[in-house]
Amino acid sequence: MGFLKGKKILIIGISSVRSIAFGIAKSLYHQKAELGFVCQNEKITKKIKNLANSMESCVTLSCDVSNDKNIKKLFIDLSQVWKNFDGLVHAIAYCPKEHLHGDFIDTVTREGFNIAHEISSYSFLALVKECRKMLNNFSSLLTLSYLGAQRVVPNYNIMGLAKASLEANVRYMAYALGKENIRVNAISSSPIRTVSSYKIKNFNKIKNYSYSSAFLKNAINSEHIGNVASFLLSDLSLGITGSVIYVDNGFNISSMNSIL
Repeated sequence: MGFLKGKKILIIGISSVRSIAFGIAKSLYHQKAELGFVCQNEKITKKIKNLANSMESCVTLSCDVSNDKNIKKLFIDLSQVWKNFDGLVHAIAYCPKEHLHGDFIDTVTREGFNIAHEISSYSFLALVKECRKMLNNFSSLLTLSYLGAQRVVPNYNIMGLAKASLEANVRYMAYALGKENIRVNAISSSPIRTVSSYKIKNFNKIKNYSYSSAFLKNAINSEHIGNVASFLLSDLSLGITGSVIYVDNGFNISSMNSIL
């Protein structure tokens, strides 16, 4: 019996089988969770339905998280299937492609700054604001971050600021929801090859450097992230909240080991 049996978990932001959210979904399904999927729009939702069916899910919805009315409608629609649920995975991040290369100061714009923060950080808070009353006692909320929130990563640029905002969001949400026994955490992953990652200039160089400088020589993939996500969404992690868990083979604490 899987350790998530009886848990209903909503995954928001899945776009394809190459997304980290798909690796998370596979692990959650393996641990017997009942899954719901939310995509950005109807076009992606239609593509994801076959994936959802393969995981015995009858919940496939769409939501534009930049629109509060859309978010409200999402949970009205979800309530027709699930009265309450136990976990939420926020796998949403975006900024205009032109911000992911070149000089940080020269490329950033007010519009790009606002878009990156609204979609990548505020959306997590907005979703939880709307579904708070639907969350069961001891529910767990999870989002995805990256080391660029804490350190400078060339070409990550404005997304580094947005992820820093997201990590602060995790801490304040954990404080606010603690009295309701609801946990909030983030996973900070190694660079993983996804459709989105290729928008970052020199992504392969960043990925290769992370691998060569990490302590463990074990190429991190979405299923590794999924296994940690399953733990954080389960009752096995009842004492963990407000944390950023690094799944990067130790790269986040490495320094000069790659040249010694």
